[in-house]
Order: sequence, then structure tokens, then C-alpha cells
Amino acid sequence: MGTHEYVADIRNDDVWISINKNLFRRNEAKISVFDSGFLLGDGIWESFRLHKGVLVFIDDHLDRLFRGAASISLDIPYSREEIISEIKNVISSNKMYDDVHIRLIMTRGLKPTPYQAPWVISSLPTMVIIPEYKKANLDRSIKGISLVTVDVIRGTQNSQDPRINSLSKHNCISACIDAEKKGGEEGLMLDIDGNVSTCNSTHFFMVKNGEVWTSTGEFCLEGITRQKIIDICKENKIPCFEKKFTIDDVKIADEAFVTGTFAGITPVNNFDGQIMGDGSRGPMVEKLQKLYINTIKDVCHAK
Repeated sequence: MGTHEYVADIRNDDVWISINKNLFRRNEAKISVFDSGFLLGDGIWESFRLHKGVLVFIDDHLDRLFRGAASISLDIPYSREEIISEIKNVISSNKMYDDVHIRLIMTRGLKPTPYQAPWVISSLPTMVIIPEYKKANLDRSIKGISLVTVDVIRGTQNSQDPRINSLSKHNCISACIDAEKKGGEEGLMLDIDGNVSTCNSTHFFMVKNGEVWTSTGEFCLEGITRQKIIDICKENKIPCFEKKFTIDDVKIADEAFVTGTFAGITPVNNFDGQIMGDGSRGPMVEKLQKLYINTIKDVCHAK
């Protein structure tokens, strides 16, 4: 499972899940087959962590949620305060405190018939909140993952906008399938011009001569953790560039890593079948991991 490898927890078998502000046990949580999320993948989602009682970077995630909703003309019927209140209700009902991963899904709602037009709708949007006890496998933060270049590319903003956290994940799923066929645990995706863009479920960074590089962001999701790393680099005078670069640059990188909400920063130990760096976590990755953890601690202490 690569960066999403986690420690199984039996408590997840019976968690409370919220559907439109009503709580259901996991095995009873269901939506209609006429929900636009099921029929069309028509909706958006966010995932975030509960760390020692604090919803880490929740404001950033909700900013992205509302931006994504606006971009697909989905009118969320709840305020930010109402959404946070329901998230806290779910957390409280499950008596959760730490090492919790939460998925928030917002679909356009029920359809009177299977049809794509967004104005053919018969209900308010559907909101689902799924909490899980989910602790990342810490070995991955040291040993890393294998990364391969995939043939599936990121599309343009006037096709299916790759910057949106859409429920329509076919592009990323295809890249994931291609990566698995090529023996990788994650797929590195290029943009329409052949430059490095992002991974199928994480964001990509490389390190060369003390500099940290990542893509321009034009063809990838507006990653929360990605932006935190860019900010951390700037705050600590680590040269960091959002730029165009190619697979050839990655092949001669000193280090590489990927970022995501679930696992934070994960080193890349193998790229396209070749050892990356010396095959272990490099000094820049280790430094950024510590700085990122400290950032989360600062957020928690400020609450």
C-alpha cells in the first residue's frame, strides 16, 4: 500500500459514521444508489487528521473544500461552523482523540433518474463523515517507497481540472494500476508537456545540491501538506522551487520524497528500478520530517 500502509485497528469495525448529520454504525452506513456521488462521481472530498484532540490544518482543508465546491457549482448547504460542529460530534461520539483519519465527502445529492446534468437533482447535497483509527506505518517514513513513471498523465484545467479534490478519481486510479503493473508502490505522473507533475495519491519533491524542487502546481491537486512543506522550506531558508523539470532530473536527484495528509513525508528509495541516492532516507528528508512534525506540534499547542 506504499504511503497509505497503516496499522489495522479493530475499533474501526463499529465506528459511528455521519450521513447528513445522522449517525450510523459502520455496517449500517449507506447512501442511495441514486446519489450523484455513486452514479457519477459528482462531488468533492477532504481528508484530515485528528492529532491529540486537534483537527490539524482544518481551516486549510475547509478552504479547499469550498473552493472545489464553487468550481463545480455545488452549493454546500452548511456553513464552515456547522461542518466543524458535525465533525466534532462524530469524534465525540466515537470517543476519539489521536491517530485518527477523517474523510469528509460532499456529493451533489440524489438524482430522480440516472442523468449527468447537475440541475437534475431531487435533494440537498449529501454529506458523509467517515472517521477511522488509522496510524501510518512508521517504517515507511524511514525505509521509503518505490516510485515508477507511469504512462497516465495529468489533464488540463479545461478537461477535468486536476487541482480539484473530485470524487471522479479515474485518472489517478488508472495511474495507480499502471504503477502496480510496473512494480512500483506509487506512480509519478507527467503533465501534458512531459514535465513532472505529481503522483497518483501524493505530491512529489526532489532534492538536488541542497535545493528542493516540486512541480509548478498547474496540473496537480492543491495539496495542503505540499504547501506546508514549501512554507517550511521558506521559513527555514531552505531553497525551494516550484518549477518545470523532467524525469532526467529526477534520475540524478540526491533525494526524493512524497507528501500527503495521511503519512506526511515519505522518502523515495527506488525510482524506475534504480536506487535513489544511497537507498535510504536522506538528510534533507529527515530534516523536513522533523520540521513538519514540529509544525503540527505548534498547531496543537496553539489550540
